[in-house]
Amino acid sequence: MTAAPELPSARGTLSGAVRDILLGSPPPVPPLDEAASADPFGDDLQLALYMAYEPHYRGFRGVSDAREWDLELLRLRGAMEDTFLGALREAASGGDDVTAELDALLVEPVEGHGVSHELMHDGTWERMREYLAHRSLYQLKEADPQAWVIPRLEGQAKASLVAVEFDEFGGGRGENVHARLFAGLMEGAGMDARYGLYLDFAPAVTLAPVNAMSLFGLRRALRGAMVGNFATLEITSPPGARRMAKALERLGAGEECTHFFTEHIEADAVHEQVMRRDVIGDLLAREPELAGDVAFGIRASVLLESWWEEHVLGAWREGRGSLLPGAPGISEPPAPR
Repeated sequence: MTAAPELPSARGTLSGAVRDILLGSPPPVPPLDEAASADPFGDDLQLALYMAYEPHYRGFRGVSDAREWDLELLRLRGAMEDTFLGALREAASGGDDVTAELDALLVEPVEGHGVSHELMHDGTWERMREYLAHRSLYQLKEADPQAWVIPRLEGQAKASLVAVEFDEFGGGRGENVHARLFAGLMEGAGMDARYGLYLDFAPAVTLAPVNAMSLFGLRRALRGAMVGNFATLEITSPPGARRMAKALERLGAGEECTHFFTEHIEADAVHEQVMRRDVIGDLLAREPELAGDVAFGIRASVLLESWWEEHVLGAWREGRGSLLPGAPGISEPPAPR
């Protein structure tokens, strides 16, 4: 889980340029114009952004740590970020009524039919492992992007957000770090839980939500959006976690699998109130001008998640996989317990 992953294969000019820069062979002219005109939600730009952010996390095997601050990489990343952020602001446009956005998160459709509903009612081990492969791109570094907002906050907002992060990072116990619990879930499902293993097989709709977290976390100007994103994750987590635990129980999974989700049912129900009252409430009391960004962070997070759900469910309805071809360890049954 801790080893740096392999660099993924390029999916176009932008991801190819990022790959070259990371390997120490920068293109003579970084493709800034292409970054400005690229599909903001397409495979090439989303993979390129993910690769450009990864040196801030675990890095890549064979890539020097010095590339984290490579000027050509940062220049290209900035151009891609501007394209992504501009399109995301347009797609998730709206007002600055944070209370209304938060209240909407608490309402689930009576006839809800998302990925977790599908897995709870009709899921197979193959589809469960597909789900885990998608989610591994974030869950194996769960709460790391949100940690970047800590020095951008003060007072009660900072103290309360750190309290939530403390829980995410295992309450001081390494074996309880949520990323470690997710790795245990993958292993219990008969999968390889190495960090970043599924990057080469993750479509753009899987990468975009993780890239949004990295973008919000790394830009101080987007601290409001980062808080909105974190609140969205904590508020919407318990119902889905409850369904996922039931899905795993129906498949006969052991406690090593279900523990990740049962932990989130209880913990995130508490975090919901902390994020809403103590983090967002205190932040906006200090900086009311950030209300629009907090609301945007909520809407953007919901939108990107809905696009991911539509992609996965659409693929399943058509009888095909939702990952890119060749993803390892999806079809094999889990080893007997």
